[in-house]
Amino acid sequence: MIKNYVIDTNVMIHDPLFLYNFQDNHLILPLVTVEELDGLKKASGMVGYHARQVLKELNKVRQHGDFVEGIRLPSGGLIRIEMNYVNVNNLPEGIDTKKNDNRILAIAKAVAEKDKERPTILVTKDMCMTVKADALGLKVQDYETDKVRTDDLYKGYSELELPSEDINKIYAGGLTVPETVMESIYPNHFFHIKSKDQSGHEVLAKAKGDRIQPLEYANEYTWGLKPINREQKMAMELLHDPDINFATIIGGAGSGKSIISIAYALQSVLEKNMYRKIIFVRPVVPAGNDIGFLPGEEKEKLKPWMQAFYDAVDNLFDQKQKGKKEAGSRNYAKSEKPDFSVEHFINTYMDAGVLEMKTFNYMRGRTLANALVIVDEAQETTPHLAKLMLTRAGEDAKFLFLGDPSDNQIDNVLVDSKSNGLVYTVDRMKPFDITGHITLRQVERSPLAQLAEKHM
Repeated sequence: MIKNYVIDTNVMIHDPLFLYNFQDNHLILPLVTVEELDGLKKASGMVGYHARQVLKELNKVRQHGDFVEGIRLPSGGLIRIEMNYVNVNNLPEGIDTKKNDNRILAIAKAVAEKDKERPTILVTKDMCMTVKADALGLKVQDYETDKVRTDDLYKGYSELELPSEDINKIYAGGLTVPETVMESIYPNHFFHIKSKDQSGHEVLAKAKGDRIQPLEYANEYTWGLKPINREQKMAMELLHDPDINFATIIGGAGSGKSIISIAYALQSVLEKNMYRKIIFVRPVVPAGNDIGFLPGEEKEKLKPWMQAFYDAVDNLFDQKQKGKKEAGSRNYAKSEKPDFSVEHFINTYMDAGVLEMKTFNYMRGRTLANALVIVDEAQETTPHLAKLMLTRAGEDAKFLFLGDPSDNQIDNVLVDSKSNGLVYTVDRMKPFDITGHITLRQVERSPLAQLAEKHM
């Protein structure tokens, strides 16, 4: 049955290509939503960019008809701008009729009352709008097109029991993936394999083509850092594998996703010259109240947002010092510090063009070739922005998406744990030979961090 979908502005900002995802149904854009787009088009960051993208798509569609009468979409549906039902008299007393959200509610209610033949549904990502719509007796739903079932989100590894004879074959060079297993895994899948008949006989392994092979880099130090648990070892394998051009690493605070990735970046670029530069990208979404205007040049403006990178480099230098101690260096002293600051180290490589720290605002139009690109806090992105970022990939580039997609780690009102760019990318990119994913489960930052993650 054909339905009427009244679209809230936040849905358009979330996905600028929303109009192509409603099949043969009728899309109704209240005129006030176009007014809101006009007000947002000059906004900074992802909101302004998405608003401009929506307006461009609407202008493309406008060439094929009249928005008042309705324009036929490629999917067979119809899109129109509603200007008739702007009467707010159908709203209850006490509601502020000057607010745009309430004017959208009034239009949705009027359309539902006028067109009894078709169900009318308000589509919004605003929780307050959802509550009010429900109270008014309206059908309301979230934008579901790019939502991912996070309950069974691909985690990148599985546990398996095999005979000891098969485990010996894996250690000896590889084992053909059993047919029953092959049907349930994706390329570059990891295994924790335990013996059915010999206690303690086990192996951490990975799928390469139709073979199961032992991990190659599980016990290596990378820029002074050695992976601690099995998932970190699997993550390090993804990073070092030259055949993988894109990897996603999900984990809670303190699981090690950032420090492992940055350790690999420093080693592969500064020591091994595998890539021309490191590009560290973070979306600018403040947690809590924004601190407002920041003085200085681009580098100074970005530093507060990039502090995680500074902290990771600082911790890595500390790990290197500990490594000297474990190696028995006579020159090591507990109070010994590097003879340079981390800030000086980072600024030196930034000035040399070997290191860039950017926000998404600076990514459009770029081609990032022969670069290692780390997108941190990727759960703050929309699926549209995640695609924008990945389409920047040039020849010989490697991209890493890192983040924690739980709702308490998302400050972007346009996304949630099921609709953010990180989980969307994990779900869409898992079937390919040049991609890989791992979910980190354990918090390794400190005992205090472990307690906080588990009990708070």
